[in-house]
Amino acid sequence: MNNPISIVFMGTPDFSVPTLEALHENGCTIQAVFTQPDRPRGRGNRLQPSPVKKKAQELAIPVYQPLSLRKGDDAAQALEVLRRLHPDLIVVIAYGQILPQEILDLPKYGCVNLHASLLPRWRGAGPIQRCILAGDEKTGVTSMQMAAGLDTGDMLRTAETPIAPDETASTLHDRLSELSAEVMLDTLHDILAGTLSPIAQDDALACTADKLTKDMSRLDFTYPAHQIDRTIRALSGFAMLGGKRVKLLASVYSEAQSDAAPGVIVDEKTMRFVCGDGRCVIPLVIQAEGAKAMAVKDYLRGHPVQCGDAFSQVVSG
Repeated sequence: MNNPISIVFMGTPDFSVPTLEALHENGCTIQAVFTQPDRPRGRGNRLQPSPVKKKAQELAIPVYQPLSLRKGDDAAQALEVLRRLHPDLIVVIAYGQILPQEILDLPKYGCVNLHASLLPRWRGAGPIQRCILAGDEKTGVTSMQMAAGLDTGDMLRTAETPIAPDETASTLHDRLSELSAEVMLDTLHDILAGTLSPIAQDDALACTADKLTKDMSRLDFTYPAHQIDRTIRALSGFAMLGGKRVKLLASVYSEAQSDAAPGVIVDEKTMRFVCGDGRCVIPLVIQAEGAKAMAVKDYLRGHPVQCGDAFSQVVSG
């Protein structure tokens, strides 16, 4: 980067890490990283730092972890820190907190957010899962100038990527994470060159990615095959098989048809099962309760099924 500017980076999960790395590798002056407080995780329920905190520490960047940016002593202290640093730009990607207007107005170039959708489609949380659930054929990343509304700021840069028929939220997450880094570097280039061309979002085209719930992962085999396939790929689907709970983590829609009842397995070699519209879904990755996820072909070596065996809905839990 020929003319680096001072940046404060705000992010928390592993999705944010490639963008932080890209900014650092391109010679940007990253004054500080803001990330969510350490949370208890794992079997021991021990406090664990966020992936962004781990990466910031590796890069010797100061880390701040306020509980809130909007109220209380933490918010006041965070605002004081930011005023002292007075960054040219704040970069936000999956931070997990809403920025107050005082912070939005502070940097010379404002605050730029990277959002994992082609805005104004899928504003809000869960855009990666939502685009798969909706059967979208493409998605992408948008950089935008942050405003007070929920993902309503002017768009700065976008990059598209197709959604494959067997795409899962996990594989799409990883691709969009890397794409976010590219979009941010392009956006930064425009900022430094003075060539930004902000585009207002068309609110008439907006849709909101509402909060995802655990109940959404409970497979109802009376639903159409497309819907069940998308649920598996977006959320991982819970079901019962042989009296035991299993999770289906990847699948592909099948044009095959059958008169069998919903949930019934009609191909013992692939575990293809029937859905409510008579179409089928072929599971690709399965995880038995208490076991590791594995390809269905590997699972079937130790847990063979017969045509006529059936998946059923998890009633509770």
